[in-house]
Amino acid sequence: MTDVKKYGSSSLRIAIVTESYAPLNTSAAVQLAELSVALRNQGHVPVVIVPTDPSPNTPAVQRVQIEGTTVFRLAMPFSKKQGYARRLAYETLMPFCMIRHWRKAIANTEKLDGVVWYSPSIFHGIFTHYLKRRHKIRGYLILRDIFPDWAVDLGIMKQYNPAYWFFKAVEHIQYRTADVIGVQTPGNLPHIQKWARSGGRRVEVLHNWYKPKDTTHCSINIRNSSLSERKIFIYAGNIGIAQNMKLFVELANRMQHRKDLGFVFVGRGTHFANIAAAAQNLDNVLCFDEINSDEIPGLYRQCHYGIVSLHPHHMTHNIPGKFISYMGHGLPVLAAVNQGNDLIDLITQYGVGLATDTTSVTKLEAMATELANSKETPVEWARRCTMLSQSLFRPNAAAEQIVSTFVQP
Repeated sequence: MTDVKKYGSSSLRIAIVTESYAPLNTSAAVQLAELSVALRNQGHVPVVIVPTDPSPNTPAVQRVQIEGTTVFRLAMPFSKKQGYARRLAYETLMPFCMIRHWRKAIANTEKLDGVVWYSPSIFHGIFTHYLKRRHKIRGYLILRDIFPDWAVDLGIMKQYNPAYWFFKAVEHIQYRTADVIGVQTPGNLPHIQKWARSGGRRVEVLHNWYKPKDTTHCSINIRNSSLSERKIFIYAGNIGIAQNMKLFVELANRMQHRKDLGFVFVGRGTHFANIAAAAQNLDNVLCFDEINSDEIPGLYRQCHYGIVSLHPHHMTHNIPGKFISYMGHGLPVLAAVNQGNDLIDLITQYGVGLATDTTSVTKLEAMATELANSKETPVEWARRCTMLSQSLFRPNAAAEQIVSTFVQP
């Protein structure tokens, strides 16, 4: 346990503002639950604040305990699950509803020493600005999506669209609210660095984090499937436009002659149905719906290589959370990412797989073949992967870095 006295306080009460939290299975929910545990292990008191859909006979403000962490669930006036316009209205009203609930039911009883918020969503900046002023504290922004810019990169939104400029204005509020902004990789620093030029702000690299679990249960049993006895390339996670998973369906199609190899795609998202349909006639591919996060370790134990895929038009350089989970469980990776992504150098430096910044299926096939034919043993791969995981992606290290923001020099 870290000695909290070095921070000048026996214990800090730190608010964590997020759009999702445990028991949900999203990457943000899982990561922030791990961060909460790390903060508690270091002697601090995390207080999670999360908006939630309204429910009959449920109070507007719920205080619950989840694995030892206090969680305030603040009810919104309506659900965000009914179309784009309704979601936009939900996101726009969300911070103001959260302020109202906090002011009426919580503010006078909760003492805070700092606030952390996770983006996405970009709309939390308004609420955290209120918390900073109300409690006279500093704020740390964990920035994991540079939105709306990535939407422009992928052709989802045009810069001349009024919605783009609305989102930019909201984005600027959250940047101006932060005392420190933590981005995923050095490659993202130039996109955000201008916000450090005024107001005493700082922009720094805050690596994602992951704590491997020892669970073995998984509802997916590859050993009893048509791909038993094969070496498996696994992808488990969101499947949308940003992931460009059609490239790996094309790869699987190209490699049907390799009867010793198989591909397993597990997930959810806007493109999952399309990917499953495209792969349904391939005898070397299995597709499954999303499984509980507790089952992921049991799934990885049945696989040999992890797939990382990012759309080539991305201008920002994120390291997907699934890469970090692969490392934690000792799986080398086959990665196709956008040009300039720091992940390529990281994979090469630590020798934890092969990566490319092209969309050439021929190139990808050659890399997959090289991985499959490698003389490296699973133990050798796992040793390097876990070494990388323990060097850069520890929850305790992230917690210490964030806490240092709330300590006056």
